[in-house]
Amino acid sequence: MVIVLLVDRAIITVKGGDGGHGSIAFRREKFIPYGGPAGGDGGNGGDIIIEAAASLITLRDFRYKRQYQAPRGAHGEGDKRYGRSGDHLTLRVPVGTQIFDADSGELLFDLTEIGQRVVAAAGGRGGRGNARFATPTDRAPRRAEDGRLGEERKLRLELKLIADVGLVGLPNAGKSSLLARVSHATPKIADYPFTTLEPNLGLVELPGDFRPFVVADIPGLIEGAHEGAGLGLKFLRHIERTRVLIYVVDAAGEGEDDPIRSLSTVQREVELYDPELLGKPSLVALNKIDLPDARERAVVLSEKLTALGHEVLAVSAATGEGVERLIQRTAAILAGADADLPEKPGHEQSL
Repeated sequence: MVIVLLVDRAIITVKGGDGGHGSIAFRREKFIPYGGPAGGDGGNGGDIIIEAAASLITLRDFRYKRQYQAPRGAHGEGDKRYGRSGDHLTLRVPVGTQIFDADSGELLFDLTEIGQRVVAAAGGRGGRGNARFATPTDRAPRRAEDGRLGEERKLRLELKLIADVGLVGLPNAGKSSLLARVSHATPKIADYPFTTLEPNLGLVELPGDFRPFVVADIPGLIEGAHEGAGLGLKFLRHIERTRVLIYVVDAAGEGEDDPIRSLSTVQREVELYDPELLGKPSLVALNKIDLPDARERAVVLSEKLTALGHEVLAVSAATGEGVERLIQRTAAILAGADADLPEKPGHEQSL
């Protein structure tokens, strides 16, 4: 079961560890004249590393702690003893997290793969001890370097959920009920609009050769969502990375909630937000066919929508009718898309 209490934005400050100072020291041992300089180098400061982890689906941890600093390097010592370098500090974030410079708004990195790592703030280099400065003309240097300060950044983290399938539709179309039917997720369900205030994720598991896939229930869209009306602008970005869209439509709707008009409204908002989203494979789920007269209407609606180029399936999230066929068809579309996706290894890169 996968349930999300989603925090999808956070602003944090990260600072690499400062480098340790180099040491000024001289070797003084009995029977060894002209011992010479023996100051060791300071250790390097630790890096702040951000890593994409498969086990995380929210940025909630960064809501409570917003400042992170890696350990500093130890100072150098006499007898040419080098200071220990500071340990790296790794911050784990969900796959799909984008890292922005909080001040300039520049996108620095996009973590789209499990295990992908980025150095968000490099540690400072340790200073050189006086043993490094000995020359034939200066055999007893009395100077050493201070360690450099670690890099400091103010970052904005934004999460774009990476789900295979996105459920989109008007408020009260039955998206949450459908998610609860096809997965073990338990989203809040009620008979009034805007019940869903945060995206919910559900894991769908099928028998046979089909791999499990993740479905995201996106809070209901209304007209003007692409401009911020309702909850749309806050959550529309979460469908950008889905590979299949299921438009959930209330087959029993009338008047302003007429199914064809409802679908047109939702698709227009999706297109105005990002025209490329309409190019994703999609299905139309005519929901609530268990309600009076809805089954008969669904037959007529299916013919009209099919003529408009949509693939339509009639379902009832309440009773489960038609849901298995919808999921199997979705899995088949995903299986076809998987064949075209090359594997990409994780990697580490510095900002």
